[in-house]
Amino acid sequence: MNTYSFGTGMATNQNNVHPGSDVSLEYNPKNVAFIGDYLPRQCGIATFTSDLYKSYDSFIPDANALVVSVNDATEGYDYPSEVRYDFYQHDQEAYKKAAEFLNAKSVDVVCLQHEYGIFGGPAGSYILTLLRNLTMPIVTTFHTILKTPDKDQLVVLKTIADLSSRVICMSEKGRDFLINIYEIPEEKIDLIAHGIPDMPFVDPHFYKDKFGMEGKQTLLTFGLLSPNKGIENVIKALPRIVEQHPNVVYMVLGATHPHLIKHEGEAYRDSLKKLANDLGVRENIRFYNQFVELDDLREYLGSADIYITPYLNPAQITSGTLSYAFGCGKAVVSTPYWHAEELLADGRGVLVPFGDSDAIATEISRLLTDEPVRHAMRKKGYLMGREMIWEHVIKMYGRSFARARQERMSIVGSQAPYTMGAHSSSVYKLPTIRLDHLFRLTDSTGIVQHARHHLPFYEEGYCTDDNARALILALTLQSIGITDSRLAQVADTYCAFLNHAYADDHRRFKNFMSYDRRWLEEFGSDDSTGRAIWSLGCCIGRALDLNSISWAMNLFEKVLPSISEMSSPRSWAFALLGIYEYQKRFNDDRLAKTIQRRLLDKLVFRYTETATEEWPWFENTLSYDNALLAHVMIRSGEERLVAMGLKSLRWLVDLQTAQQGHFQPIGSNGFYTKGQPRAYFDQQPLEAQSTLSACLAAFEVTGEEEWHRTAIRIFTWFTGLNDLGLPLYDQQTGGCRDGLHIDRVNQNQGAESTLSYLLALSELYYVQKQRATLKSATATSSTLVNA
Repeated sequence: MNTYSFGTGMATNQNNVHPGSDVSLEYNPKNVAFIGDYLPRQCGIATFTSDLYKSYDSFIPDANALVVSVNDATEGYDYPSEVRYDFYQHDQEAYKKAAEFLNAKSVDVVCLQHEYGIFGGPAGSYILTLLRNLTMPIVTTFHTILKTPDKDQLVVLKTIADLSSRVICMSEKGRDFLINIYEIPEEKIDLIAHGIPDMPFVDPHFYKDKFGMEGKQTLLTFGLLSPNKGIENVIKALPRIVEQHPNVVYMVLGATHPHLIKHEGEAYRDSLKKLANDLGVRENIRFYNQFVELDDLREYLGSADIYITPYLNPAQITSGTLSYAFGCGKAVVSTPYWHAEELLADGRGVLVPFGDSDAIATEISRLLTDEPVRHAMRKKGYLMGREMIWEHVIKMYGRSFARARQERMSIVGSQAPYTMGAHSSSVYKLPTIRLDHLFRLTDSTGIVQHARHHLPFYEEGYCTDDNARALILALTLQSIGITDSRLAQVADTYCAFLNHAYADDHRRFKNFMSYDRRWLEEFGSDDSTGRAIWSLGCCIGRALDLNSISWAMNLFEKVLPSISEMSSPRSWAFALLGIYEYQKRFNDDRLAKTIQRRLLDKLVFRYTETATEEWPWFENTLSYDNALLAHVMIRSGEERLVAMGLKSLRWLVDLQTAQQGHFQPIGSNGFYTKGQPRAYFDQQPLEAQSTLSACLAAFEVTGEEEWHRTAIRIFTWFTGLNDLGLPLYDQQTGGCRDGLHIDRVNQNQGAESTLSYLLALSELYYVQKQRATLKSATATSSTLVNA
């Protein structure tokens, strides 16, 4: 084998992730959970998991990783703080509980470190209980990949691979086994090197005085001590080596494997010491019976002239100790187990036959004698090892995690293709309107803007935007016949909030208020004032009591003139919706007509400056609440503007329709600028409601049934007909989740998302009521004519 490279194909910018496309080179999930055993447990996998976690935490900006550790003892270990959860490996029920913990933590990706021996059940099968109960994508690193697995081992590894979105191996041979023995699709496998610390290329003499090795030629083997390591064969080679190089010292670093200690104590170590005594080389060997931390390991490695892995079994797909020594620039002599064969090819190290002490003696003596060859070998290994340092390896893991999230989304999304039948809108049964969460979020001040899960998050207070939306919702619900007495009460609360939000000095509305009722700004954004005008217009056009109408009229007249001075097209559009509602009651008000004309002209100018045949839109960027701009043109009543609005809305709807036929709104994580890739996530309920509302306006103006069918189709985005096939509406709470991420829904149920869902549903009910009224009137007319 001539090359040894690590990597995986990636692609474009995070914001441009499309279902079925590759993922960003730059994008790394933040909330990652690593599952394996963990330090201070003495185990190679524990060391790897610890290094992996610490490197991810160090090299991924704003990482919020955690560890779930499996114990080999019921009492567990005194873990560091990153281990948030641990469980006993032989308690199968505990695996399910661990999955529940991770699901509750809303983890982005789980990264499993798999080794058969650290999990309970036949061939470690208990881990399947955990994996089957997870709701997030899984990336599994296989540390042991057997060439001749038994039936249980084969089934367990294949099942883990099936449950994983991506799998990682550390060698070409491992990848070959996964493809040809375990039948894992090649495109699912990422080849990523075993990570190593970033050590300088140093002269071994720099560290030798640390261990009293000045003037010595040092050999090193490190790792947990056990008979399969073959250390006795190096000791048998020492007499020949010492004969040529009397100042050689063989350093054997590592505690005896804990499982060996349990059953045999230090019998193996004692046998090695006896062998050294019998061969007369006891003074040329030093045992360091300790499990070393990374800082100490750097010094031991730094002091070595030659590193030796004399393992007895070829079936070792990965060796962490070999990776460390090789990548740190050590000359290596090794038996030809699988990982060593691959890593030490092309002169990057020396291979000797298994159990051949004479060959070990010959090669070590040669390297100790021939310094140019030894240093050339060191340099080859060190240069290749630059690809194996943790900073580089972690980037590869981050890419694999990102692909896992995106591929999990594609798999789930492919299960939800949906195209509405030609007449389905007339038979589609709308869900029942539930106001539980609306009332939960509303207190005596107004509606709280954010939630953590379904609970109001008081710390972030209130905003005019949401209270304006809530007032529009309350008025819409009353217009379709919802008679809940609490609705009138909360409508007054929303009115009172808006009343208090008005800043008379600026003829605008303040927006953000803290939970202790302090305004956080002198006045708010253009959009918040626009939304407030919209809600006031609704109050004037729809309210039945004179008090509410008079109150709204007073504020409406004060603030309306200021909207023309604002620069946001959306603030103009919100105000236009308010004017349209206002005109339902006062159609001939000249002030409203004058401002209406002015705002429509502004939008027309924006359209003519920007629109092309390929981009028939009002701006060069599609951002938020996009359909609002087409909506107000459609409702203008002017033929030219209606045509403009319908054309732009058709384009927007087509753009936001997935190949499977479901609604796919522009993502808020980057939006869509003309000529640039669009963002597909995070998808927001606001976009669904805005687009649905515009489609219903088009249906009202044109009478074309297709617009109503489109509105129904968009509504089903809330109930699960979306890229992930996951509902945003929570039937248990009556709330709506805050958005659709690349692989999951945002579990928080804040005001904007819940109001968007309820507004969309209430508008559909309003149209349904209008259609029923029209049908009844038509039937009555027909009866009279026939009579």
